[in-house]
Amino acid sequence: MNKIFQLLLIIIFFSGCSLNKNSKFWTSETIKKIEEQKFEKIFDDSKALSQELNTNISLNFSKSLTKNNLPQKFTNNDGRVNFDGSLKKSLKYKFSKIENFYQFEPELSFNKGNIIFFDDKGTVLQFDERSKLIWKKNYYTKSEKKSNPILQFANNDKFLIIADNLSKYFMLNLQSGDLVWSKNNTAPFNSQIKIYKDRFFVIDFTNTLRCYSMKNGEEIWSFQTESALIRSQKRLSMVIVEDVIYFNNSLGDISAVRINDGELLWQLPTQSDVLYESAFSLETSDIITDNKDLFFSNNKNQFFSIDIKSGSFNWENSINSNLRPTVVENFIISVSLEGYLIVIDKITGNIIKVTDVFNNFKPKKREEILPTGFIVGLKNIYLSTNIGRLLVIDIKSGKTISTLKIDKDKISRPFVSNQNLYLAKDNAIIKLN
Repeated sequence: MNKIFQLLLIIIFFSGCSLNKNSKFWTSETIKKIEEQKFEKIFDDSKALSQELNTNISLNFSKSLTKNNLPQKFTNNDGRVNFDGSLKKSLKYKFSKIENFYQFEPELSFNKGNIIFFDDKGTVLQFDERSKLIWKKNYYTKSEKKSNPILQFANNDKFLIIADNLSKYFMLNLQSGDLVWSKNNTAPFNSQIKIYKDRFFVIDFTNTLRCYSMKNGEEIWSFQTESALIRSQKRLSMVIVEDVIYFNNSLGDISAVRINDGELLWQLPTQSDVLYESAFSLETSDIITDNKDLFFSNNKNQFFSIDIKSGSFNWENSINSNLRPTVVENFIISVSLEGYLIVIDKITGNIIKVTDVFNNFKPKKREEILPTGFIVGLKNIYLSTNIGRLLVIDIKSGKTISTLKIDKDKISRPFVSNQNLYLAKDNAIIKLN
């Protein structure tokens, strides 16, 4: 009887999924005639998307750029950026090759028009818009340089905070590159850095969120979540809304902690017992927020929306992606690891449209390709890959209109600053306008 009861529950659950044939997709003025259409369930919920859906629907955003109530540095939501360049190579910022570049997620830091990055020995570099080196500083010992540290950055227009995978964190004067203070943690770091007022936050390999003072680098408080036996190389992320910091750990748990004193407000596991056992292979996208809900996905074919106040699930859908999604107006845009551009209604989680953006690659070549990140511009979506190709995708149709060869190996997700597009590779930053 128990098995029969469980089977009935499963049938009831799946009959209510957002993709069943009797459900209606949420609509917007940007979606043409969607209310009159009926859609069949064409995807198996247990498998990653492998078919297109509603390719005839044209996606049209409003002409004016929507602005977030919170800065992008707090929400991780790139939104729709002011970029519509011709993508002609204009400048290259060179540095010594980072051998294990393919293993991490590089983040460029911008200081007005200047670009901040690092090389294979942990030297911090600041270039101006014309690729002229303003300063370079290295504060590592000889033995530390041999370990080829990987650096993460955050700045507040005056100071640059750096944390690395060697357990070191320090602060530089952004103008001169001079060292202000330097400290060591008990474990290496593996996350974004968020600066908030007079403190900053970073997560280490023990799944501990640490709050430090900007003034002297001293720890103010820490909050430890459950630690994994095997370290995940996927960078962890966090967002900040109304004096609360929301972050993930390598096991897929989401926690909400009060910034003032580190008190836990809620915690939500996202992995079942079966998936929990293989958490070492879990790769979660950056968390993003629209100030009301949290959105993120993973490489276990899960995409979540979580209520920011209660910590409860709004919805879950089957999308296989470890890339940072983007919220534009009432839509979430994501790209799956299989190369499908997906448009989702952010309220219901219903999938509105799916297009194959890797369809121009030959089948054998396609098996080698993974997307590494994307941004949504004024007219096009710009998607980078692990084979050095940058895909330009028309927003309206969702189709790839051109493919640029930047390199033969991995390039970073695109960054936009002052209407220029930047891509990092293992020995240079490429600037396109």
